[in-house]
Amino acid sequence: MNLGTFDLNLLRVLDALLRERTTVKAGLRIGLSQPAVSAALGRLRAALGDELFLRRGHGLEPTDYAKSLELPVREILDEIELMFERPKMFDPKTATESYKISGSDFFAEMLMPRLADLVSRQAPGIRVQLVDLVPDNYADTIERYEVDIALIPTSPLPDWTDHRAVFRSKFSVIARNGHPRFQHAALKSGDVVPIDLFCDLGHILFSPEGKLKAMGDAALARVGRERRVMMTLPFFSGVYRAVSESDLIALIPHQLAAQVAPKAGLSIYEAPMPLELAQIIMVWHRRSSSLPGHVWLRDRIAEILQQLDDGDMP
Repeated sequence: MNLGTFDLNLLRVLDALLRERTTVKAGLRIGLSQPAVSAALGRLRAALGDELFLRRGHGLEPTDYAKSLELPVREILDEIELMFERPKMFDPKTATESYKISGSDFFAEMLMPRLADLVSRQAPGIRVQLVDLVPDNYADTIERYEVDIALIPTSPLPDWTDHRAVFRSKFSVIARNGHPRFQHAALKSGDVVPIDLFCDLGHILFSPEGKLKAMGDAALARVGRERRVMMTLPFFSGVYRAVSESDLIALIPHQLAAQVAPKAGLSIYEAPMPLELAQIIMVWHRRSSSLPGHVWLRDRIAEILQQLDDGDMP
């Protein structure tokens, strides 16, 4: 393809078709008639040497080649828009943006109620959604515009992301009130669980992927011990509810333990082995780093989560 003769306006048509999958809706998105969109599609096919879209029912199905262009074209158009966009003030009181946050249900308990209060007072027109975190695919969901922000433990990141550390968390042992083994050991809430008891009892592990080992197992391995993981659950709420109705125990973030223990009938104890603090970070695509609304929401999330930080705890 000769870029010198290629009409760059056709990229807007291609993006609209990839988003809408019909020539009528694509035309409405970019202000063109249906015949004009069809004509532009013909020019795209000739220039790119691919059918690009196949008719399926009342819509269009993109070819594999067209699908491969979807994200690059969208990013190019976003960069052009940002390049020519004049800086503007962000007024949360009149803003109407929508944002999706990806994270575990820890954040449903520890972030979203506080964020709901803040947004309802300061930015009543903004919509915020918390969606399930898929740890192995969070980068894909950000890159494909499916989420705006991911809240995850620190990990290697793609170079197209930006991130911000928001809080550090220690982990506590939870067991149901009146657990017979804890009573027999005369343990009180806040005591250190003897390592033999900790390893002998069955454990419930939070793991969205169903893995049988986590940071607690690595910490035990460093002191030459291991525990018995008898159940995994993809939600923290499932973990502490299962603990509250059984003789199994679990390690969960201590902020969450303190929040739910009174209503769930749980007692909180210290783990017998040294555990490193888990660093939680907020991750987003660099294309959004300077968007005023995105910046405003990131700052609000960081302010709320910073209150959970365990960095000064022994």
